[in-house]
Amino acid sequence: MNCLECGDKIIGRSDKKFCNDACRNAYNNKQNKDSNNLMRNINNKLRKNYRILSEINGDGKTKTAKSKLDGLGFDFNYFTHIKVYKNGSEYRFVYDHGYKLLEEDFILIVKN
Repeated sequence: MNCLECGDKIIGRSDKKFCNDACRNAYNNKQNKDSNNLMRNINNKLRKNYRILSEINGDGKTKTAKSKLDGLGFDFNYFTHIKVYKNGSEYRFVYDHGYKLLEEDFILIVKN
C-alpha cells in the first residue's frame, strides 16, 4: 500500500493510509480547504457579533441604539437561531445573547 498523500510505501499496519502524521494532515487539509474557508468566515462573524453583544449587555437586559451596534461592526445578517415567544416577540440569538428590534431604531439585548 502507498501513502495517499506522497505515494511512498507504507510500513506498518495493513490498514494504514498515510506514512506519517504530516502526510495525513496535509491530505485532510486539502480535502477540507473550501468548506473550511467558508465556515471560518462565518464563525469569525458570529464570534464578533457575540463579543459585541456580550460587551454591551452587562446586566442581562439592555436597551441600545441600532447605530451603536452598526458603529461597532455588528452584522445583523449573522445569528445562530431565532426564538419566537408566546406573545409574538421575535428574538435573534447569537448563542446565548439575543436581541429584539424595537421602534425608533432601538434594540433590546437579552441573555438567555
